[in-house]
Amino acid sequence: MHEVSRLNDKFYIVGTSSMLDPHRLVTKQGETFGVFSRFGDILPFGKGEQGLYHGGTRFLSKYLLEVNGLRPLFLSSNVDEDNILITVDLSNPDLYKKGGGEQLKRDIVHIMRSRVIFDGCCLEYIRLRNFGSEATARLDIALEFDADFADIFEVRGMKRKRRGRVLPPETGRDEINLSYEGLDGAARGTNIKFFPPPDEIKGGRLAVFKKELAPGQTDTFFLTISYSGGSSSKGKRKRPMTYKQACGKARQRALDFKETATEIYTSNDLFNESIKKAISDIMMMLTSTPNGSYPYGGIPWYATVFGRDGIITALQCLWIKPEIAGDVLKYLAATQAHEVDRKRAAEPGKIIHESRKGEMAALGEIPFGAYYGSVDSTPLFLMLAGAYLKRTGDMELIRGIWESIELAVSWMGDYGDNDGDGFLEYTPHRDGLINQGWKDSSDSVFHKDGTFPQGPIALCEVQGYAYAAKKEIAEIAAALGKGGLARKLSVDADNLKGKFDRAFWDPGLGSYALALDADKKPCRVMASNAGHALFTSIARHDRAGMVARKLTSGPMFSGWGIRTLSSRELRYNPMSYHNGSVWPHDNSIAAAGFARYALKEYFVKVFTGIYEASLFMEFQRLPELFCGFHRRMGQPPTHYPVACAPQTWASGSLLLMLQTALGLEFEPKNERLLMKGPVLPGFLEWVRLKNLEVAPGKRIDLNIRRHKESVSVEVEKRAPGVSIIVYK
Repeated sequence: MHEVSRLNDKFYIVGTSSMLDPHRLVTKQGETFGVFSRFGDILPFGKGEQGLYHGGTRFLSKYLLEVNGLRPLFLSSNVDEDNILITVDLSNPDLYKKGGGEQLKRDIVHIMRSRVIFDGCCLEYIRLRNFGSEATARLDIALEFDADFADIFEVRGMKRKRRGRVLPPETGRDEINLSYEGLDGAARGTNIKFFPPPDEIKGGRLAVFKKELAPGQTDTFFLTISYSGGSSSKGKRKRPMTYKQACGKARQRALDFKETATEIYTSNDLFNESIKKAISDIMMMLTSTPNGSYPYGGIPWYATVFGRDGIITALQCLWIKPEIAGDVLKYLAATQAHEVDRKRAAEPGKIIHESRKGEMAALGEIPFGAYYGSVDSTPLFLMLAGAYLKRTGDMELIRGIWESIELAVSWMGDYGDNDGDGFLEYTPHRDGLINQGWKDSSDSVFHKDGTFPQGPIALCEVQGYAYAAKKEIAEIAAALGKGGLARKLSVDADNLKGKFDRAFWDPGLGSYALALDADKKPCRVMASNAGHALFTSIARHDRAGMVARKLTSGPMFSGWGIRTLSSRELRYNPMSYHNGSVWPHDNSIAAAGFARYALKEYFVKVFTGIYEASLFMEFQRLPELFCGFHRRMGQPPTHYPVACAPQTWASGSLLLMLQTALGLEFEPKNERLLMKGPVLPGFLEWVRLKNLEVAPGKRIDLNIRRHKESVSVEVEKRAPGVSIIVYK
């Protein structure tokens, strides 16, 4: 048995104060992302998350625009619907002469900042226009910069014994260079280039543009902020593209994505906005890797590869964009562990949990350079392989990763089952994560009395993943002519289902226990994990209704969604990360599980709650999580102070619930679309799908309409040979 203290979680995200401004402007492309204030600035105060980041390093930690030494007046700011262009509208404050007397009234000069991130650069266009009709506006536009080159884990709150050396700035006529020598021997640099050159560069960090604008006159200037680093020498910086070129290439990338994705229209304009934001967030988080595009986790803390998150996002998007799942499978197969490494929790066949770049990962100060400390990524990988094949019929890809599939199956038996009892388990990891399910905070698994279990620990939902994985791979093995493996996996799955019910069902809870400890003693805690048992179909049919009722009742249901933990449990805290908060992705999985057991009433309740929560979020963007306080009349959901937004699997939540509502399943081999028991919630009168791919190259357009006691389906357009079957 293995016990690890939960009292000091070294990977905890520190929240020393609230965000300086909860209205954040976020954009990302590739490995580069930015978090800005509503003014378009990067505020340097405290330990905030604002900044420009690349590959796990913050390469710009301060960026302020001032007008004659004063902060401009805020008018508005936004990010466009494709998450490409940030636009900020400002105006001059009241300006006075040094000796007294007014020089310029406020709101005379409009200052527009437009910003795009592309190809490792942040490119900004600043336009000034004098809307006055009398006086010439004389302005000093000052831009101040700094770079701390902090590792993302430092920004999160981790303390380091030593840091590298920030070098003095270097300047030229039209540029500022900030640089840092890391303890890992790598040189990292930030280049800020101006066009036209500023009138002055002061102190190596301040650029001043002196502008005189006659009435009606407009003036513009540009700057490009680029990052270099990650090797033992600075190397040559590639010449950055222009602002116009970057905007054009980013727009084309968005168009390319949309051309092959299903288009979704509904009767509800607000729902349409939430769905559009979800899709554009997922598109933004897709990041090119040597093994295809991968949906990174979330901004700012998880802008990197996560095995579990990428798999669940791929499952949520499988119906509208199956290419994401194909790339996720290829990436995870290519990075699968092939040896035992206790520090990284790696074992042959195990699927990666997390991959980090940056100085601290390079030095081994954190174990997450390539870290395998999750018990569920491996069975989820197998589930995704089966779901992808059913959706696409792409046996060629499955054959290409079959060796990885077999190795993952072997891992479940050779390493995942610590004591041979048939359950998939994990042992708390001293060098990394104590808990290794999706609720991986140090205090998320406990007994009824609040005490923490000793490992190995078998989580409720993970047994469901293992069951579904064996069922899926049994079908693939049978299709490949591997009958022996298919029969073995099928029998193992059936045995696991029986064992699971006997060990995890708790009549007192009316649900499944959260986990089993090393002595097989259940953690008799009412938690949302039980909803995943319905999603994977490991739950007995006669138990499903009881679980759904419990999850959507007062102690578990906040009014906005299912809490991670019942309000009656000892460790319940609606402001905690995993012990009472509401996670959209968790709700989408439970809701899909309800529908699998034809529990439509409960499905609609969860779908409606999460959708209505999205209406109160910034840009209608569902965050990673929000607090689990009970819903109050006329009040929005309570924000969680350090939640990622966007968070990719949160973005995918409405997509999965919409697919579930429509009952969509695919038979690509037969060129057939199935709709099993479609049901539209009260906020949707009709849904129109365009360009829905049923089989490779075969698409269909549908119009689904809600009636008093039924749903009708109209086929507007379909490719030859495509058929559709609707089940009540």
